[in-house]
Amino acid sequence: MKNSLYQNNTFSIIALFVFFQICLGSFAQTKMNINENWLYLENHTSNINEAQKATNWTSLNLPHTWNAEDATDLNPGYRRDASWYQKKLNITQIDPNKRYYLYFEGSNVTTKVYVNGKEAGGHIGGYIGFTIDITNFIKEGNNEIFVRVDNSYDIEVIPSQKSDFFIYGGITRDVWLLSKYKNHIENLKITTPEVSAKKASLNIVASTVNPDNAKDLSLTVVLKNPKGKKVASKTIPVLDKTTIIRFENLKNPELWDTQKPNLYKVTAFLSEKNQIRDSLNEKVGFRWFEFKDHGPFYLNGKRLLIRGTHRHEEQAGVGAAMSNEQHRADMESIKKMGANFVRLAHYPQDPEIYKACDELGLLVWDELPWCRGGIGGELWQTNTKNMLAEIINQNYNHPSIIIWSLGNEMNWLPDFPDGDNTEKTNVFLTELNDIAHKMDPTRKTAIRKYYEGSQIVDVFSPSIWSGWYSGSYKNYQKAIDVYKKEYKHFIHAEYGGDSHVGRHSENPITGENIIKSEGWEEAIVQTKVANIAQIGDWSENYIVDLFDWHLHISENDPTFVGNVQWAFKDFATPLRPEDDIPYMNQKGLVDRNGNPKDAYYVFKSYWSEEPFTYIESHTWTERQGPENMPRTLSVFSNCEKVTLFHQGKSLGQKQRNLSVYPANGLTWDVNFQKGENILIAVGETKDGKKVSDTIKVNYRFNKNDTATSLQLSSQKLKNGNYLVTAIAIDNNNLRCLDYEESVYFQCLKGGKTMKSQGTPTGSESIKMANGKASIEVVPDRSGAPIEMTALNQSFKGEYLKILVN
Repeated sequence: MKNSLYQNNTFSIIALFVFFQICLGSFAQTKMNINENWLYLENHTSNINEAQKATNWTSLNLPHTWNAEDATDLNPGYRRDASWYQKKLNITQIDPNKRYYLYFEGSNVTTKVYVNGKEAGGHIGGYIGFTIDITNFIKEGNNEIFVRVDNSYDIEVIPSQKSDFFIYGGITRDVWLLSKYKNHIENLKITTPEVSAKKASLNIVASTVNPDNAKDLSLTVVLKNPKGKKVASKTIPVLDKTTIIRFENLKNPELWDTQKPNLYKVTAFLSEKNQIRDSLNEKVGFRWFEFKDHGPFYLNGKRLLIRGTHRHEEQAGVGAAMSNEQHRADMESIKKMGANFVRLAHYPQDPEIYKACDELGLLVWDELPWCRGGIGGELWQTNTKNMLAEIINQNYNHPSIIIWSLGNEMNWLPDFPDGDNTEKTNVFLTELNDIAHKMDPTRKTAIRKYYEGSQIVDVFSPSIWSGWYSGSYKNYQKAIDVYKKEYKHFIHAEYGGDSHVGRHSENPITGENIIKSEGWEEAIVQTKVANIAQIGDWSENYIVDLFDWHLHISENDPTFVGNVQWAFKDFATPLRPEDDIPYMNQKGLVDRNGNPKDAYYVFKSYWSEEPFTYIESHTWTERQGPENMPRTLSVFSNCEKVTLFHQGKSLGQKQRNLSVYPANGLTWDVNFQKGENILIAVGETKDGKKVSDTIKVNYRFNKNDTATSLQLSSQKLKNGNYLVTAIAIDNNNLRCLDYEESVYFQCLKGGKTMKSQGTPTGSESIKMANGKASIEVVPDRSGAPIEMTALNQSFKGEYLKILVN
């Protein structure tokens, strides 16, 4: 996390020492964020001398990626190359008894670090942290730090370039300056060998560094409960590189679970001749878990239905270079939805994510980024094994993690000759599985959708995409019944489909009588496959129905382990240039800015305990149909009973029933009136608490004709920007609710569009949703009018001048 005490490009190490001497004593480890005031050079030279001589450096703060917008612009491809970063550190005094380090939380993909013109170290792999010892390279006074980062196409480093997500280049996470006394604690590895509701044990393995073989070293470990009260402590001599401290028979531990994620604090002190030289803190949670054979999942001895989602690490406007606040907001939104599990796809993520999961009570599937590409040769295998070891070592102490995933779709689209060889793949997968179990025998291993290796790992997820890539979603129960029997420890990861915000249909395309209803497997090549992904309307209400059915099944099956929806947030991908928002995978429950879609509230209605009601849909406010034809309207809520009001009149109260589909029985037939219709849903909980939701729907009885032109309008937003909206209309000036073609926006003068964001209002090219598309425009502050055009092949173009006030 970022330390706001230090903002200047040139800073004093002395100030850092003074701060920590006051707080922790003169020998404590120090950790200072140095994200501010870096220089950036977009030049792929490998020669540091050339980089130093360059004159076109630009200023920026970390984290940063050079693919923040070019990944989602309208041009094919994105920059896969190297760049340089530079920072000046002023160190006024160097303590000869200290070691100094740079810690990178993540730098994608390969990194070399130079200090005062000399190479100090490097790293291969973009999704895990690394530390560079700079002690022998720094001097008192000014120090020049140069970092070369390269995300060039390289099949020797996972993930494969054929993966369905961008591989963002840059220093995409925080960077820290560390200092440690020469005798220090390198790390703590914490396990809980015995845990029950009545008692627990704690095992702490401390790795220490003692370069001078100093005598009279001792290690003291203090354990405090979640309220900060000391419950145990112990001091033992340090006789080797590793020291083991055990706490036995800890009475009545406060367990870590998804409802009450109780965290204990472990503090280790390294002393020399009774003088504290170093200290280190870790959090620990007491919990135990079990995957029952061919059955459900248990946490702390109680059945827990896994209610999960997936998370890619990116955000509109910044790509993978997210702030800690943005990371935390994602996880809080996932938890607010009611989820208790998250699969980190398809790579380990920012340290803030694991911290949030520990604190919020989210179980974690942590994944080695062996995603597609098959198996490579000796160099590839070395890189892959090193990355797995790094992941386990760095994330070992997080109680939220229960699974080390060894890969996803690994044999798809091989990068190497014979890369899809099953025998070779299984030999290597077995090696990875052995490494994971040797390093951490307390957690499970898993893979997804590599069937030939399903018996090697502890937990397996087959591919079930009922209702999207294959078959009908009504076959979901059949699919999970098949796999519960087939796989000893079965979990279902990845299901869902794309939805375009604001697109709705009175009769969503379900594929009935068009596609085969049987089947649920996703084909590698889709050209010969008929499925909803290809022929569907990508409407929000189809996806609502699909998710509602999946949850209807999973929530009512007492022997099912649970499932993990794909994916929580819309994310960018180089493989989908023709999607409704170009280069976006739109399977998210929220858009790329984190704004919930309708589907978010379906999950919340099943999973969340916070009372709410949500009328489907807040983005479906313009509708049409014959007079006196009732429309079925769904309300998603977790309240015991809900009453729906139309134009102030009650349409009746209904009892929520988990066994009824759709919407747990909270549906009403509404006979819309012409013009404005006001709908209010009032939910009531068991204890009498009431919550409500209101929408306004403009309804018409006459159907629109064929679209003939575009109509532009603007609205000033609270942030001072303007939302420019294009509406497709017919000859009668009616909005064409069935028009879904692309529209292209351009700002001619007076400002600039919020383009390349990958959001419903952040792309200059976007398919219309029920005849409507919008883009946000930032005025240039000149006071001149904003001039906009919107066009497509059918309508050629419309022009709008906005007077800025």
